[in-house]
Amino acid sequence: MLKHSKQRDSINNFLKTRTDHPTAETIYENIQKEFPHISLGTVYRNLALLTDIGEIQTISTGIGPDRFDGNAAPHYHFICKKCGCVQDLQVQGLDHINLLAQHGFDGTIEEHTVFFYGKCAACMNQQKLDTNNKN
Repeated sequence: MLKHSKQRDSINNFLKTRTDHPTAETIYENIQKEFPHISLGTVYRNLALLTDIGEIQTISTGIGPDRFDGNAAPHYHFICKKCGCVQDLQVQGLDHINLLAQHGFDGTIEEHTVFFYGKCAACMNQQKLDTNNKN
């Protein structure tokens, strides 16, 4: 049985209100408003625990620090290669990926993770503005 923690509840509730997939540091800065004496280490430990028990997702993007998602249901993410933002993608029709991967594999495929990389709309708009300002 997991011991109840107001700090962990606060971290989880904070993530449930966010869609921008914040970093641990961003979570720490916001949780510190409610718990001024909380340490960054406590935030990291609670994020790891919440991930382990399936309440949240940890997203290792390969670009910058890990991000955290309050939506633990399986879904896809877009990662901007320029600014590093992480956005949820509404992608239909990829549920068969596990079946495709299973073909010719002796083990059992239980789940998958897919990231889509490119430039987000904000970075593309900024690039257009920069290009127009040079002309």
